[in-house]
Amino acid sequence: MAKKFLDDNGIKYQEFNVAEDKAAREEMMRKCHSLAVPTICFDDEVLVGFDKAQLRAKLGL
Repeated sequence: MAKKFLDDNGIKYQEFNVAEDKAAREEMMRKCHSLAVPTICFDDEVLVGFDKAQLRAKLGL
């Protein structure tokens, strides 16, 4: 749902498969302190789970 929302709104993002990529998993834990998916990391905030209203507000949509 999060990927579709981002795609539908023309938002570019970088996706990591933390289940298969050990380096990505370690980086996600270091930066976001979570392995829950989706976890969306911004410079100053981490959104865990898909909350459309919260994501819209953060992206200014």
